[in-house]
Amino acid sequence: MLKLNTKSFTLFAALSGFLTVILGAFAAHGLKGSLSSYELDIWKTAVLYQFVHTIVILQVSQMKTSTLLIRSQLWFSVGILLFSGSLYLLAVTGVTKLGMFTPLGGICFLLGWIYLIVQVVKNK
Repeated sequence: MLKLNTKSFTLFAALSGFLTVILGAFAAHGLKGSLSSYELDIWKTAVLYQFVHTIVILQVSQMKTSTLLIRSQLWFSVGILLFSGSLYLLAVTGVTKLGMFTPLGGICFLLGWIYLIVQVVKNK
């Protein structure tokens, strides 16, 4: 069973960061001729949100561990998978129904930020 702790989220963030570079380069070089500018914009949005939240997970991993911070990292991670993942798939497949997962990922990002805010306010 996967144990959710700082090390597991640091590993997730390291893998996510690695993939972000690959996915960003793939769009710039491999997808440039095969996707419309609209689809490339969707892809770029996915890369941006994945990258930003990957950095946040790494930063939170450096803080003193708490249940609130673990929950924050969990929600950020699920947000990356749902938000960015659905946008990547939408961009390359054109299946618009995948877009229904994007707002769920956004909600996950918001939950991650809420848990982080509560932790910061709680630690005076």
